[in-house]
Amino acid sequence: DLKVHTTDMKHPVYTIFSLWDTFRALHPLLTIVDPQLNTEFIRSLIKKHQEGGIFPKWDCVSNYTGTMVGYHAASLVTDFYVKGYRDFDVQEAYKACLRAAEYDTTGIVAPDWLIPYVMPKARYYKNTLGYIPCDRENESVAKALEYAYDDWCISVLADSLGDTETKEKYARFADAYEFYFDPATRFMRGLDSKGEWRTPFNPRSSNHRNDDYCEGTAWQWTWFVPHDIPGLVNLMGGEDAFVGKLDSLFTVSSQLEGEATSADITGLIGQYAHGNEPSHHITHMYNYVNRPWRTQELVDSVLYNQYFNAPDGLSGNEDCGQMSAWYILNSMGFYQVCPGKPVYSIGRPLFEEVTINLPDRKTFVIRTHNNSKTNKYIESVLLNGKPLDVPFFTHNDIVRGGTMEITMSSVPTEWGKQIKN
Repeated sequence: DLKVHTTDMKHPVYTIFSLWDTFRALHPLLTIVDPQLNTEFIRSLIKKHQEGGIFPKWDCVSNYTGTMVGYHAASLVTDFYVKGYRDFDVQEAYKACLRAAEYDTTGIVAPDWLIPYVMPKARYYKNTLGYIPCDRENESVAKALEYAYDDWCISVLADSLGDTETKEKYARFADAYEFYFDPATRFMRGLDSKGEWRTPFNPRSSNHRNDDYCEGTAWQWTWFVPHDIPGLVNLMGGEDAFVGKLDSLFTVSSQLEGEATSADITGLIGQYAHGNEPSHHITHMYNYVNRPWRTQELVDSVLYNQYFNAPDGLSGNEDCGQMSAWYILNSMGFYQVCPGKPVYSIGRPLFEEVTINLPDRKTFVIRTHNNSKTNKYIESVLLNGKPLDVPFFTHNDIVRGGTMEITMSSVPTEWGKQIKN
């Protein structure tokens, strides 16, 4: 509103929320190492909703920008809540999540020209038509996939709060990613208002911020279904077909095509783009399809080849902490694929020993044996002295305190391979 506001010094209001980036790793990291700061961040976002009429997408010096896609404050709130941190106005946060997900341009404190960016009509289409027509809305596939994830977060929060009707409604919205999967090409593609695929189609085509994706291509965006990986596996034709497609992501040519390819598509391994955030969960998807050794070797490759102690030591924009948070979590040996599900995927630890100092003076220690640059595979894991046979553990495992011991190997092993039903 272009006016000065004063806050209680005990509860400062924070700004510069690059939520499109930081919901993925920075805020999950903070839930582990500094949950009180994350609490203050969520309180700040709630205040912005109250003063501005809606959660910001990308808050810059306490102003709406309308930049990027999604309404990822819903991810922050839900992830924090399901991990047991609730020292904020939960009902107001829930109300704000629902407000962000519904198409309503009223009551938003912003210049008239900015409101369509803060509240894009894409939200109207996804709530009424069930999908976002690519001939009516730019970046339709990226918006749709991120809306589906955020709506899943809202369904989880609604379920936790006992709002069954809303839970079921948003769980249906969360399945909308299925509309965009083309079984012929096995990519997520734009659908027009007639329900037909946009043509011509080139999965390596990029026209920065002016195509069906957002700072990416079909190669990168096809994998953004973190809340329903089994569903995506099924769309791909089953586990083996999924793995074959996933393997190709890392082995195809890194060439991009188009007159205005996005400068944000960097850090390429095949078409996997570590330099931009939509790819950040993908290396861990192998853990969900019985190939944990592939997660281990790919995480190892990124850790050693895409991060350096140098002026150009990041493969992409730091994006307010996301790029570094990915490194911190993965160097400890794990990553949260889907904020909102308090589960961590095990990758490849770098250190002989890491101690996480928890707020209540407990510690969680990750200790490795036989670890070296060449020993990048996992042979076995003990969690508090008991064998851990799956490549996952929970947030509660950390906050309870304890020890995880990981024995490394120079060759791929069968550890973590889950028995099929």
